[in-house]
Parts: sequence; C-alpha cells; structure tokens
Amino acid sequence: MLTPDSLFHTLADATRLRAILLMQREGELCVCELTHALETIQPKISRHLAILREEGIVLDRRAGQWVYYRLNPALPDWAQAVIDATAGGVRHEAPFAADHAALRGMPNRPGARCCA
Repeated sequence: MLTPDSLFHTLADATRLRAILLMQREGELCVCELTHALETIQPKISRHLAILREEGIVLDRRAGQWVYYRLNPALPDWAQAVIDATAGGVRHEAPFAADHAALRGMPNRPGARCCA
C-alpha cells in the first residue's frame, strides 16, 4: 500500500521524479523514450522503473521485446494530486521542460514499433 512516506521517498530521486513527470505529461512511454529524454543509460532507467513498479506508482506493459510504463490509474487520489500539482508547477522549469523537449525531438519515436 502506497503511503505518503513511501511516495515522497521514492520520488526524492531526481531520475524517478523526472520519469514520473514525463509519464504524467505524455502517458505511456517506452524505456527507450525515457533513456533518450533523460539522457541516461537503459540499465539505470530500468532499475529506477523497477522501484517505481514495486511501489505501485507505475504499471508496465510488454510489447514484444519492449516495455512501456505508465502511471498506475489506481493511485490513491492524494498521490495523483501530488503528482499532478508537481507536474503543473514545474512544467516550464529545468530540467523538466528540457526533458519534454528532448522527448518531443526524439527521432524515430515509437509508434506501433518501439525503438526501430
């Protein structure tokens, strides 16, 4: 069960916070999109996503060899409100605006096939 302590502890890491805020803004994202936007290697992103999944903050979906992540729609209302308020408050701040711009500028961004 997600508690305020566990949510804030989990999101205290900058990589996890940046990934969550991208998912909040964009919806479902492939690991390759997160590695591109956050300029971080895949093993590091995957490790952080595993922590978010273990806490129940995100859900994953496999499509062939690719894994997509999204915010858990069953998050408690208070947790979703915290994420929404944070995303709205920092939307134009560094590094969050740059993350979104990098994602938008990603060449070969996944559509039906990821990372082709």
